[in-house]
Amino acid sequence: MASPRGERLSIVLAGRRNVGKSSLINALAGQSVAIVSEIPGTTTDPVRKSYELLPLGPVTFIDTAGIDDQGEIGSLRVARTEKTLKNADLVLIVAEADRWEEEEELRRKLKQEGISYLIVMNKSDLGVPSMETAEKIGEKFVSVSSVSDTGIDELKLKIIETAGRVREKSILRDLVEAGETVVLVVPIDLSAPRGRLILPQVQVIRDILDNDAIVIVTKERDLHKCLSGLNSKPSLVVTDSQAVLKVVKELPADVRLTTFSILFARYKGELGPLIRGARIIDELKDGDRVMIAEACSHHVQEDDIGRVKIPRWLTEYSGVSLKFETVSGLEFPPDISGFKLIIHCGGCMITEHEMKNRIKTAQEAHVAITNYGICISKVQGVLERTAGIFSEFQLS
Repeated sequence: MASPRGERLSIVLAGRRNVGKSSLINALAGQSVAIVSEIPGTTTDPVRKSYELLPLGPVTFIDTAGIDDQGEIGSLRVARTEKTLKNADLVLIVAEADRWEEEEELRRKLKQEGISYLIVMNKSDLGVPSMETAEKIGEKFVSVSSVSDTGIDELKLKIIETAGRVREKSILRDLVEAGETVVLVVPIDLSAPRGRLILPQVQVIRDILDNDAIVIVTKERDLHKCLSGLNSKPSLVVTDSQAVLKVVKELPADVRLTTFSILFARYKGELGPLIRGARIIDELKDGDRVMIAEACSHHVQEDDIGRVKIPRWLTEYSGVSLKFETVSGLEFPPDISGFKLIIHCGGCMITEHEMKNRIKTAQEAHVAITNYGICISKVQGVLERTAGIFSEFQLS
């Protein structure tokens, strides 16, 4: 099974037109992915290639339009490139010998955004940077030739070394010890995909096993029987948010409890700001706009969690008339200033960097943001139980 997009590190190639970004992505992937041409501006929209970069794991290489593109259409291409860069885990600044101008501005922006980067001097078969250019760059770079494949293996090692620092993260490593038991409560209802579990549930199961703990999966109606059959209490119970009230009633008060959505709020974003965002729910007034943000497009079912259940529960809790608007897909709206609250999905289909960018965008616009699971726990009065096991809850 291919790794989901949200678990692939996003490695973006950026630089001027005609510095060989498309040739370089082809060399890195070992196949023709992007169109290569001597004509500047051949790459228009970002070109993506999924790749297994071992031992790092799954990554996505993204080729972009030149940062020096010109004209009305060129400006749109540059804007698209800049949007892609904001969601990058790692950027390869691709340049060529004795030309370091636009690249300096790109490096400055990446540093400002806190995005990791590597400098790659391409076309080494035609010449290498002079001492003057090397001094202007002021840091180590990798010289490569995508034509002769010179330096490609060295570049891959540098990518693995740099990006590896980003990937060292676990969903619940700090919550369970090896040998402990974790019970997962997974309702099977109309919204559950036939024949399989949803992605967050699968990822949590794998993370538990990776940490040498024991995982038991049960439906909410069988939780009592499951707990009764254990020789000792589980170290942790993780439930789907829609079953949280039933689980709270069944579970002893001294057993730690959280939800899949809250786990992913911490894993993919920042739990503190999302908990603070939920507190705005108590301040909602008639006419306030609430955005339901879905990171992926999906078939909407009769009792959809984001479009039907959460609006219903939130309206019942607040007692006011709210205006709900749904946004779905990988593009986050450029203007969110008119909203009082954003309720985001778990974000399993986007990267950590993308989720954090969305939180940052909301903070800059002074709009409260939370996620599905935190919102559900809040309106059902169990947020302290489901999020209280995390230090971020106490600090928020």
